Amino acid sequence: MKSSIMDDPKKHEITKKRHFSFRINIFFFVTFLLFSVLIVRLAILQFVQAKELKEAENTNTNQTTKIAPIRGNIYDSTKSPLAYTIPVQSLFFRIEPGQQDKDEVIGLARKLYTDVFQKYGKPTAKNPSPEDIVLSMDLGYDINKEKTKDPSYYYVPRRIKADLSNEEIAYLLEHRDEFKWLEVTEESIRTYELDDYDGNKSTIATQLIGYTNAFSTQTAKDMYKDDPNAEEYLASENVGFDGIERMYQDELRGKNGTKKYPVNAAMKIIGRAEVTAPVKGNNLYLTINKDIQKTTEKMLADHIQYLRDPSHASNPYLRPGMKAASGFAVAMEVDTGRVITMANYPDYDANVWTGGISTPIYKEISTYISNGTIRTAKAKYPDEKENAKHPSSIVFMGSTIKPLSVLIGLKEKLYTAGQTYYDTGTFSFGKNNGSSISNSDRAAYGPLNASTAIEHSSNTYMSAMVGIPFWNKYGRENSNVTAKWAEYLAKFGIGVKTGSGLPGELTGNNDFIANAEKDSYQSAMVYASWGQNEKTTTLQLAQYAATLASRGKRMKPQFVDEIRDYQGQLVKKIEPEVIEDVSTEFAAADWNTVIKGMKSGAEGIEELPYNVARKTGTSTQQVAGGTVDNAVLIAFAPAENPKLAVAVVVPEGGFGRYGASPIAAKIFEAYDAANDGILTKMGGGKKPW
Repeated sequence: MKSSIMDDPKKHEITKKRHFSFRINIFFFVTFLLFSVLIVRLAILQFVQAKELKEAENTNTNQTTKIAPIRGNIYDSTKSPLAYTIPVQSLFFRIEPGQQDKDEVIGLARKLYTDVFQKYGKPTAKNPSPEDIVLSMDLGYDINKEKTKDPSYYYVPRRIKADLSNEEIAYLLEHRDEFKWLEVTEESIRTYELDDYDGNKSTIATQLIGYTNAFSTQTAKDMYKDDPNAEEYLASENVGFDGIERMYQDELRGKNGTKKYPVNAAMKIIGRAEVTAPVKGNNLYLTINKDIQKTTEKMLADHIQYLRDPSHASNPYLRPGMKAASGFAVAMEVDTGRVITMANYPDYDANVWTGGISTPIYKEISTYISNGTIRTAKAKYPDEKENAKHPSSIVFMGSTIKPLSVLIGLKEKLYTAGQTYYDTGTFSFGKNNGSSISNSDRAAYGPLNASTAIEHSSNTYMSAMVGIPFWNKYGRENSNVTAKWAEYLAKFGIGVKTGSGLPGELTGNNDFIANAEKDSYQSAMVYASWGQNEKTTTLQLAQYAATLASRGKRMKPQFVDEIRDYQGQLVKKIEPEVIEDVSTEFAAADWNTVIKGMKSGAEGIEELPYNVARKTGTSTQQVAGGTVDNAVLIAFAPAENPKLAVAVVVPEGGFGRYGASPIAAKIFEAYDAANDGILTKMGGGKKPW
């Protein structure tokens, strides 16, 4: 039967046609089905997903955020670190798709607190609470799911906690699936080297080095508003606020890195970041010598406590109950301008700025945060009323001006070096000689010449031989007098900025200009001639002393020797700079006369094994509490071949001989010891000069 069917051609043809028709039908059905699916898909794309896809097409992009660089370090001249940056690991939260479930996010915050921070955090660390964590996430609600605000931005991760412990990092990495949306990123914190003496910890050269604070503050925005580099700064980073930290902000900061995040139309992160590492800042090598600085700071503290000792009744020059509470000292190399020490008392631990200073601590140190060697500072007093009873760090020059007064008198030929003046102890001037001044303790020195007038610190000589003749020569009662006097002082750095470049440096104050207009030009010049009409900073005094020592070369104060990159390659060597040279404006014999007279009594200095040219002073000043005496001193050594100049100011320290000179002596000793006895060698021993 089967064979017959297969052999029947007609039946075979019919079977083939049926199979073909079936295959054709299947083909058309499948084709119809595919076209139907395509049409439906196109319809969905056109009418359902078109808007979303269009937005995605237009907005899927990369969002780049800046990474702050690691700040460069600050070293002293012996390459000991004074300020440095410590890298820390911090935890950040990213806003990403899928965070709409508030319960899940809040649960993450609670888990972070209990399972990570409390168990594995550093013992001294302040752990953010779950409430703090949720607010730090900046999702627009608090832990109670109540709306606080809209997210500030989307694409920048938020810091949850800084300075993670190794245990916290390890746990987070091991359980990363449980802690999604979190990432650990390296940051840096500024640390200042601590010195410890007598149980009191402070940083070294605190006010000179300065400190850093958040760029996000309005103070920082105002401070850097004219800085073309400020647009690169991140709100989360710290910038220099004072001292070297601010002065060399551009060198220390380095260059930003970047994190490039892929984000969607809602500016939410949708992928891994592409990171370009920042460039570390340059390192500074200062002129400051750590050992000399520490010696100076300790001597300031110790000597001020000594001055306040109530057991001084037997010494008429150290009265019981002296109220000295602050002190300032600067030592500067004569030939280079390198500042070896710049010390303030009181000082403080600059690490209090790390992470933001607390209000109570700021109130405690606010009066002496400023660098008192270049601007106003004073010790902490209980209230404003008591504060007004005490002088600041900027005081009258006192007798330290007398070498310059004599030099001006010789230059102006108001007298000769050998001309004799008989000092009776008082000097009268003004209408009908109705005003008078006197020497300290009304001492009468008898016959004086230009050199011995400096040595004995005669106020009457300066008034009679310099003040009044200068007033006569330059027009008496007119502004030419004070203008000419100010011109001379400026040549030695008085009444003008020193050129140091330190932020906030003041020029002092030429009070004689205002006092001349208020009282008389004659009176102003009498008091100006012996230092009771010019207020200076300690740095100005140091520069002035160095200018006398070099016989007329006013050097720019230098705080940095070298700038090197983070790999140690030299970027810049800072060379000595002469601001002004007046050496030839004054005769060599006149320089000799002045320096020969710089032999006033000076405790501690007189015992040094080399000659020290010095001028002590007692700067008398009126404050709300009455009249106070400030101890001041300028000195340089060796006298015959000067290498180091020193200036010391101790407000309410009494006579410079006792209140300031012992501090200067310690500075000379420390410098000599740190430099293989250079002062002793250059001085060649004590001898007549």
